[in-house]
Amino acid sequence: MASVARWKPNVTVAAVIEQDGRFLLVEECTKAGLKLNTPAGHLDPGESPAEGCTRETLEETAHHFTPTALVGIYMARFLGDEDVTYMRFAFAGTLGAFEPGRPLDEGIVRTLWMTADEIRSSVARHRSPLLLQCVEDYLAGQRYSLDLIHIHVSVAAPSQI
Repeated sequence: MASVARWKPNVTVAAVIEQDGRFLLVEECTKAGLKLNTPAGHLDPGESPAEGCTRETLEETAHHFTPTALVGIYMARFLGDEDVTYMRFAFAGTLGAFEPGRPLDEGIVRTLWMTADEIRSSVARHRSPLLLQCVEDYLAGQRYSLDLIHIHVSVAAPSQI
């Protein structure tokens, strides 16, 4: 019997961070030029989605971040050099201390604060179509308990399987 490749989405995490009516975004270099995104990235082995979001936010913005709620789980498909589907866990939370002088992830040019209207008017510069949807859901008050995501002990301790 021929082996069939199993399809798996790429799991990503994103922080929707708002202060005083502005959202913290990153501007990053991509194959398509400079693009805007929420602090986001791939989930690493052994981390929960909330832990990954905390790590990615620090790496991309030099800000500490504590997720307090799940805004939503999103999927988007990109057809380019590859056919890739992303599953994004977007979190709201508390922005913590800033680490001045901390280098940002490779490709991150800068961080910036934008209003929702500025984000809406810059859709052509969004790295992901999920950026605006996450912000709109956040503005609509969409928040779910972090308890919605169950993490088995085997994620952090594979010997427990």
